[in-house]
Amino acid sequence: MEFLVKSASPETLKTATLVVAVSEGRKLGNAAKAVDAASGGAISSLLKRGDLAGKVGQTLLLQNLPNLKAERVLLVGAGKERELSDRQYRKLVSAVLGNLKNLGGGDAVLALGELAVKGRNAHGKARLLVETLADGLYVFDRYKSQKTEAPKLKKLTLLADKADAAAVELGAKEAQAIANGMALTRDLGNLPPNVCHPSFLGEQAKALAKEHKGLKVEVLDEKKLHELGMGSFLAVAQGSDQPPRLIVLQYNGGKKDEAPHVLVGKGITFDTGGISLKPGLGMDEMKFDMCGAASVFGTFRAVLELQLPINLVGVMACAENMPSGGATRPGDIVTTMSGQTVEILNTDAEGRLVLCDALTYVERFKPASVVDIATLTGACIVALGSNTSGLMGNNDALIRQLLKAGEMADDRAWQLPLFDEYQEQLDSPFADIANIGGPKAGTITAGCFLSRFAKKFHWAHLDIAGTAWISGGKEKGATGRPVPLLTQYLLDRAK
Repeated sequence: MEFLVKSASPETLKTATLVVAVSEGRKLGNAAKAVDAASGGAISSLLKRGDLAGKVGQTLLLQNLPNLKAERVLLVGAGKERELSDRQYRKLVSAVLGNLKNLGGGDAVLALGELAVKGRNAHGKARLLVETLADGLYVFDRYKSQKTEAPKLKKLTLLADKADAAAVELGAKEAQAIANGMALTRDLGNLPPNVCHPSFLGEQAKALAKEHKGLKVEVLDEKKLHELGMGSFLAVAQGSDQPPRLIVLQYNGGKKDEAPHVLVGKGITFDTGGISLKPGLGMDEMKFDMCGAASVFGTFRAVLELQLPINLVGVMACAENMPSGGATRPGDIVTTMSGQTVEILNTDAEGRLVLCDALTYVERFKPASVVDIATLTGACIVALGSNTSGLMGNNDALIRQLLKAGEMADDRAWQLPLFDEYQEQLDSPFADIANIGGPKAGTITAGCFLSRFAKKFHWAHLDIAGTAWISGGKEKGATGRPVPLLTQYLLDRAK
């Protein structure tokens, strides 16, 4: 999809479909008024009949209005004036896209720039608009014999005041990069686990480096992991025929002596739970347990597309957690790369076992910040549902930066505590630490476990168990989150 920004009067433009907004009470905005005046009051006369109340997301398609160069005019309800929230704005934009995809026109002009969205300037509105449109066009049908018919829509023009045009163009550019990153994350998450295994992800990293100059890739195999002493990581992988991989991405867009920001992704390409076997119902969705790693891929793609002036490292701990005669048992004790020993009480708490060694590994980069991203705990879904990611960390400034980035990107997180009292739940009589802390505060004790391996840098942990994919039904699939949050965090660091 091509996105353009133009400053012009809407009634003068030749297009297949012109989109204008109508507020509740059938109030016309400036764009709609101009179109109405040019067409001899055609819009206002239709509204008087009661065909459109102006509620958020309502639409009405008008054909062949007089004195206009647009073949069609699509009216969209914008709710109460100056009261649109991010969620309502997305609903409005999605309704527009739903109509445009089913029309025959190859292009459309969106005269929505005048709409007021709470807390957003022209740049912020453009970001939300283009990201919603681009992400809404995503399709995953590579394993279907009958492919989804591509919409005829190829070009969208955003109308903007001359004073706002540069900000809108920048917002659209950032949104396209974020949407492209989300599409990569969604693709990797949606792939079946017989295709998307740790070695496959290593190849995908190399393919990304071929597409984008300036990306350095290193894929560490089982032998190298043994040499590094990653006993915890290897314990998770030992029950599977698929060998583990530690994938390291490096992008140096900043100054040579500038400390890098580091993203660490959990890449469990399929999680049976190991010997602590999961119930069969819904286990197919455990292919999404690598969405933390997938979000690192997607964020890197966005950063590479935007060529941000920062230094960035991505580390993805990729393994398959399977039950077999060689699998790790509950009660086994392993030695992590840090030298700390872990008693494995539950082999289904495997994400923290691969991440702890990855967190020790990233010490070598002397990072400015480290954010790990993981579909870590079902407890996070119980606590926060599927709308908000869980956030913990050891540095208040870093936590605030991530929370702010989530608000700007409309990809929100919520901070959970990491009080010392919770650490006591991880005490083990046989090792330095147990890998689970009992039934209470499961998300927090998982964060407490990781915190013991993140003492040498500013660190935050995003639990995306509820937000990384949509569960069950026709809508089942990866969401691409938290690529918007992570990219916004890095955009803020690049300023």
